[in-house]
Amino acid sequence: MKKYKVGLIGFSIGGQVFHAPFIIGNPGLELYKVTARKAEQKALLHERYPQAMAVESVDDIINDDLVDLVVVATSNDVHYQLAKQALAEGKHVVVEKPFTNTTAEADELIALAQKNDLLLTVHHNARFHSDFKTVRKVIDSQVLGPIVNYEARYDRFRNFLRVGAWREENLPGSGIHYDLGAHLLDQALQLFGAPDWIFADLRQQRQGAKAVDDFEFILSYPKLKVSLKGQMLAKEPTARYALYGWNGSFVKPGTDPQEELLRAGVFPHEHGDWGLESPETYGRLAVWKDGQDSNETVASERGSGPDFYQNVVDALRGQDSLRITAAQARDVIRLLEAAEQSWQEKRAISLKGELKAY
Repeated sequence: MKKYKVGLIGFSIGGQVFHAPFIIGNPGLELYKVTARKAEQKALLHERYPQAMAVESVDDIINDDLVDLVVVATSNDVHYQLAKQALAEGKHVVVEKPFTNTTAEADELIALAQKNDLLLTVHHNARFHSDFKTVRKVIDSQVLGPIVNYEARYDRFRNFLRVGAWREENLPGSGIHYDLGAHLLDQALQLFGAPDWIFADLRQQRQGAKAVDDFEFILSYPKLKVSLKGQMLAKEPTARYALYGWNGSFVKPGTDPQEELLRAGVFPHEHGDWGLESPETYGRLAVWKDGQDSNETVASERGSGPDFYQNVVDALRGQDSLRITAAQARDVIRLLEAAEQSWQEKRAISLKGELKAY
């Protein structure tokens, strides 16, 4: 069976941590070429992925007839440019989230992929995290009854700016609302579909901050309020997720364990307990049931990061449809645009008819 040759553009944290380990662990993929310009990147590539070829120019990947799939894992400001170039050369494309910086760019890429009959997807990998999969299981069980409030957040603590980091600069697609907020918006759309309107609060709170480092999105549905938050000054993190329904609540602390292992250099295909959470981070379910209170711990679902690239392979082979479509990722960008408009104009922005995939 065909093994698809992958050209990975970008070998900083995104390429090193969130893409290369999963690519080499999939028997249907071959990590063939990787852009690595810095000496330390070349050394790491040679150490961990000796089968891959280091190149310094993206053209060495995009113009290579042997490359089947291009993965764009660069800074957000060039996602659109590189994806467009790859699609124009007949390559299938995976783009790191956020998909693009504008809805217009996303629409253009989607049209180009359709015209050339190419696969185009976006790496919204948080759908495969243990914590989110657990939340989805609880909602689907309907044990809480109708959900009236849903809260999700990313708490971080770094009270200084990283020198030279593009995410800290005032650039298109920078700021934690485009980085972490994109995950939360994608998850909310998966759970609840398109909201009626969005209201946003976007701030720069750390000294010298140029990009958003604190955000809150309020998504409104007819009988549901969704609150999504992220900040860089949370020394003591709060609950990762909280669900409140007619019959009770579910509160989930802790985070999916996959990223920590990936950053430590662990390969998913070599780790037997991949994606398993520690019991101390299991969520608590409290409901009013049969006239009395019921409290229980809910074991977390297993994180399944490898599922993303397995779905890509299955879609390339015509054995499955994409689980993360470019149209879905496009709607996340539309929400981010509306969030920035909301903060600028200090008002809620209606989204009726704006989202195409939900």
